Amino acid sequence: MASLQIDKLLNACIRQGASDIHITTGQPPTFRLHGRMRRLETKVLESDDTVSLMKSIAPERCQRELQEAGTSDFGFAFGDAGRFRVSIFKQRGDIGMVLRLIPNELLSPDVLGCPERVKELVKQPRGLFLVTGPTGCGKSTTLAGLIDYINQRMDHHIITIEDPIEFYHYHKKSVINQREVHVDVPSFAEAIKRALRQDPDVILVGELRDLETIEAAISAAETGHVVFGTLHTNSAQKTIDRIIDAFPGNLQDQIRTQLSTCLLGVLAQQLLPKKGGGRVAAYELMVGTSAIQNLIRENKTFRITSSIQTGKREGMQLMDDDLFRLWENDKCELHEVLYRSLDQKALALRINAHTDQGLGPELDHSEDEVEALENA
Repeated sequence: MASLQIDKLLNACIRQGASDIHITTGQPPTFRLHGRMRRLETKVLESDDTVSLMKSIAPERCQRELQEAGTSDFGFAFGDAGRFRVSIFKQRGDIGMVLRLIPNELLSPDVLGCPERVKELVKQPRGLFLVTGPTGCGKSTTLAGLIDYINQRMDHHIITIEDPIEFYHYHKKSVINQREVHVDVPSFAEAIKRALRQDPDVILVGELRDLETIEAAISAAETGHVVFGTLHTNSAQKTIDRIIDAFPGNLQDQIRTQLSTCLLGVLAQQLLPKKGGGRVAAYELMVGTSAIQNLIRENKTFRITSSIQTGKREGMQLMDDDLFRLWENDKCELHEVLYRSLDQKALALRINAHTDQGLGPELDHSEDEVEALENA
């Protein structure tokens, strides 16, 4: 019965285009649809229901890990319809689950709306390229698209290290091997060290989650490999600060020097609900130019944002500039753009000035939007 029920949920998720399924005791299954939470009109789940649903899809090793550690992550294929990344966890003595739908289709950087310069950066022979943003902002989708872009065009050996494996890649022009943490290798850091003996050109590290992994990734980028990684930061400046702050004080000067020489770029992204349905990404791109390298080396990261602003010729762009573009092109609602802005007041003033000049699209301002502008 549980298997039948989970099958119905998975099919409904794929059919409706939801990104996530939330399973928790005390409410019906809930979909995240175009960024919004939508409860299904079905029965309220009881404790036995969530346990049955979990057991119908979780491997034995993950059920053991759930009992021991209180949480576990895994991925599984739902026939040919799609793959799901699953996080199971204990909460208030019951079981909760979140299932993330991984699309079968690998989207190109152009379809994703990535800045043009990104395609040049990822074809470099060595260096560290970081994709950052909050949970659920599409980092994995972007990375998968960039790996596929390389796979189609370059005769490389690509190794991905993931927890769990999300998108499946197939050999095209490149040879590609995908290793799953806790299944194929014990940890991210161990996998990176082993990868250096496996003749890689490109290494994708699913998450730079600890000091050892960050250190191994930077070393790999320094020694003639392209390394992709992710962090949960919302801007280029904060990404650099987060990496440096992960190291003890006596090592920070050394890591600034290493990072400045190997950093290809940082792509920060957010996902916004799109007018008419669906979602669209907004991007900030920092390129590792000599000016940016100097700021990192000299511990002047507070100047990175202004350096990005003046680096448009190098293909750089700020998050708030891209958010403004999405509003100006009538892709997103005003309140959505302001909500995700890094400097809400400055962006609100800019939009206000633009609207006053009669240059922007006609807007039916909601009360919240008008209040946001007036309070800026």
